[in-house]
Amino acid sequence: MEKHIYNEQTGISYSLQGDYYLPDLALPDEEEQPIGLWGQRHLRYIKQNRKILYLNLLTSGKMNGYLADIDKQAEEMFSRLVKQMTEREGVTEPLKADNQMEWVALMNNIRSRVTEIVNNDMIYT
Repeated sequence: MEKHIYNEQTGISYSLQGDYYLPDLALPDEEEQPIGLWGQRHLRYIKQNRKILYLNLLTSGKMNGYLADIDKQAEEMFSRLVKQMTEREGVTEPLKADNQMEWVALMNNIRSRVTEIVNNDMIYT
């Protein structure tokens, strides 16, 4: 038996794997971009809850770009909201210098709330 065959009607080549010919399929090349925390969370979400979107992105070769874009948008939203909330609630550098423990508590509270907002609006949708 031949190791490789080519079907001219379909344009697909096949390789012998044991007793069966399997199509030689490969995912399209995709530019690798770093994926941060937000992108990894979104990947886990779509993998578990939005399987069709996950498979479409994976097979089209657009997964990495999509996740990098989500990650970038979520990080920008997180930074913007933290800055706005710290200004609105009066969490300033003089407070940090005068009372570090209160500043840390307030910042942790703000970051926690902003994380919930970003997760709800961008990651788990």
